[in-house]
Amino acid sequence: MTATVQPALDGSVPEPVDDFETWAEKVRPAFVTAAKSGREFASWHIKVAEELPEPPNPRAMWGQLLHRLHDEGLIEPASFTTTRDGSGVRTWRGTRAARQGRAA
Repeated sequence: MTATVQPALDGSVPEPVDDFETWAEKVRPAFVTAAKSGREFASWHIKVAEELPEPPNPRAMWGQLLHRLHDEGLIEPASFTTTRDGSGVRTWRGTRAARQGRAA
């Protein structure tokens, strides 16, 4: 779903920007595949490996997506790892249901 864009006063129409739901539907298959694999991952591992697009609000929406997948029973917290700049981030793995193909 893409939000309706109102033309500017000069008549130009800015490029439409995907909302969270549209972006989440685009990137979800990559996370479903990772969950089914059973391996531990951080969201940025999947983003880089699958060359996923950035969400409209990258600072909030990556976390929002992972929490949604957790709430849906697709992934569960596994551990923590560090990024290149030394920040700590959560790692995830697919739930037993995801690994057995019962959650997607």
